[in-house]
Amino acid sequence: MRSRRLIAPMVACLLAVVAQAARLSTAVAGEARDGAKDIKLKILKPASATTQPQPSASGKATAITDKTLVVWAAPANLTQRGGSALTIDDNQSHFDGIVFGELSPAKWMAGSDFFSRTHKEQKDYPAETADANTLVQIASVYRGKEITLYRNGKEYARHTIAEPQSFGAGSVVTIGLRHLEATDQACFAGAIADARLYNVALTPDSIAALEPNKPSEPKPLAWWSFADGRATDRMNTFRAVELVGDARIADGKLWLGGKACFLVARRESLATGAPADTANTATLAAPSRALRENLLGDPYRAGYHFAIPEAQAMPFDPNGAIYWKGRYHLFYIFQDPRGHNWGHVSSTDLFHWRHHPTGLVSGMFSGNCFINKDGRPTICYHQVGQGNAMAVAVDDELNEWKKLDSNPITPKTNPGDAHHGKYQSWDPYGWLEGNTYYAIFGGQRPAIAKSDSLAGQWKYVGDLMANTVPGVSINEDVSCADFFKIGNKQMLLCISHGLGCRYYLGEWKNEQFHPTFHQKMSWVDNSFFAPESLLDDKGRRIMWAWIFDGPGFKTRTDHGWSGTMSLPRVLSLAEDGTLCMNPPEEIERLRYNAKKKTNLTVQVDSELALEDIGGNSIELVMEMNAKTARQFGVKVCCSPDGQERTLVYYDAIEKKLKVDTNRSSLTGGAKTVEAGPFELRVDEPLKLRVFVDKSVVEVFANGRQAVMRRIYPSRQDSIGVKLFANGGPASVTTLEAWDMMPSNPY
Repeated sequence: MRSRRLIAPMVACLLAVVAQAARLSTAVAGEARDGAKDIKLKILKPASATTQPQPSASGKATAITDKTLVVWAAPANLTQRGGSALTIDDNQSHFDGIVFGELSPAKWMAGSDFFSRTHKEQKDYPAETADANTLVQIASVYRGKEITLYRNGKEYARHTIAEPQSFGAGSVVTIGLRHLEATDQACFAGAIADARLYNVALTPDSIAALEPNKPSEPKPLAWWSFADGRATDRMNTFRAVELVGDARIADGKLWLGGKACFLVARRESLATGAPADTANTATLAAPSRALRENLLGDPYRAGYHFAIPEAQAMPFDPNGAIYWKGRYHLFYIFQDPRGHNWGHVSSTDLFHWRHHPTGLVSGMFSGNCFINKDGRPTICYHQVGQGNAMAVAVDDELNEWKKLDSNPITPKTNPGDAHHGKYQSWDPYGWLEGNTYYAIFGGQRPAIAKSDSLAGQWKYVGDLMANTVPGVSINEDVSCADFFKIGNKQMLLCISHGLGCRYYLGEWKNEQFHPTFHQKMSWVDNSFFAPESLLDDKGRRIMWAWIFDGPGFKTRTDHGWSGTMSLPRVLSLAEDGTLCMNPPEEIERLRYNAKKKTNLTVQVDSELALEDIGGNSIELVMEMNAKTARQFGVKVCCSPDGQERTLVYYDAIEKKLKVDTNRSSLTGGAKTVEAGPFELRVDEPLKLRVFVDKSVVEVFANGRQAVMRRIYPSRQDSIGVKLFANGGPASVTTLEAWDMMPSNPY
């Protein structure tokens, strides 16, 4: 296997250029008639393609770990909760910021993702006393594992953390918004006179010497001084700056009104910061070719599992899946300097995808697609910084969408209302039932809302869950929800951030879900994650899930890409209520170079090598019987000496389908045993379908269980296949094998 170290810096630069090739076109506001109703909408057209010059070495940005955030702020009121006066966000769900009043009223804190670098015990923090006309200087210094806050040059609080967070070239700065995935409740209200980001940890004396609107030594990495009436970064680091909502500059200050009101700043180029309009089309040709050839040569990039076409996505949630006009459409989250966006692909066979342009950019987070009363595809999604929202398709290619001017649809509540303070609103799922629109508002207390029209007033109905089931807390978050009829049951397919992909079966009645059964789809960890499904013209319920990169495998930094989906899975209910999972029949079109063996015997506590079967892009279908064996199955991606190998087998003692990756690689990847509940019935043979696709191993057993693992073999000769049995012999009635044709463009 060839080394990646020498080409990684070059590839990273090239990917940065390509990642910027699509830029946001101007959103055109207008009015449209939706059926018999007048609905004001904003039209979103696909981004037009532009190109950029190749990045120079001198323009390469380095990651920031030690740093200082400084801001001169005057809170509009001391009762506001959870806005940030200044934040740096890595665009991949991590942030550090100067947050006001989130955990304790009127107190400043070092905010971080899920409070991972936040000191939660704040009883000794002094409460802020400044009024709306009084500026206070707040500085947060990050030095290794120590965070110190200063107020007007004096130490305010200090604590240590487990590990600091690094912020790379794709990071974004926000003023007002706590972080890119925050809800519309999390914006600072007040005035900002000066905001700075240093890529060093300043000393107490340096902080005390700072004055608003005056330069300093050392120089900041980024500096917003609003004295000249502009929102530009005076250091020219973050060149793309946007004022969102009612944010405005007046009297030498940035004025923020709170909800959905903030400044966001990005580098226009991840590599150089060069303006896009200086480019010409010729400069993109060589980087595009280099990108393709690098991805084609990557030993871990999946070939027939859908992978991101370029760059990196974290998260890479599938969204908005719908079967429309003879095609399967799938959207997915990706990030660039505009924030979280929805990419878009379509297919007629579930494996060969055509890429579409998209105008669904700048703050698009998880959601679904359904058909509205007028027969048009409609997405219900979360708009970062605003709340849950709706958009309607303009064309049948699903390239152009109109966002409702009435967004967000999140109902307003006030203190004393039944639902006030009882829900968190993200990852919505919308649908039409009869003449009523419903939506699940995901979170730790998921709720149901409804409306008679898309642009009408949405009202809270109540909690989604009427009850919980044994072993699952009622407080387990329901995110990336998908809610549909399957057989004679209602299914809630979702994640929790701790458990990964999972599902409930139950009944939808009286505008509430009554679950009776719960099962996970990821067990040893949560690496089988965000799900999305659709119903096609054959009546099939088909789902995908985002699958994580293996821990310790630096795909994003070393290989320049990140984002892989599971195989599509066809879900159905058996007569006994068991969930069935199978790959779609369309996958068989990728098969070639067929081989078949029959009537094989594996002796007790031994293995049987299949000399003419192997590879890292294959499908195996086998039927095995073993009445006395404790474990039996197949080993894939085996090196000749057995140093590397991945075990796929049935554990008759524990009644589980397992994939053992403890020896899958001599270097990277998880060393675990994934184990899904599964029991063979009396005299039932084990029927395995094993898919190996470079770094993905996905297994289906008897149509009733499926498990997935990422593997990263370090040796090129780790391609062997062996059968094995422990504790008793096993017989193989039939074994078929195929090489699998890659279906990704590269």
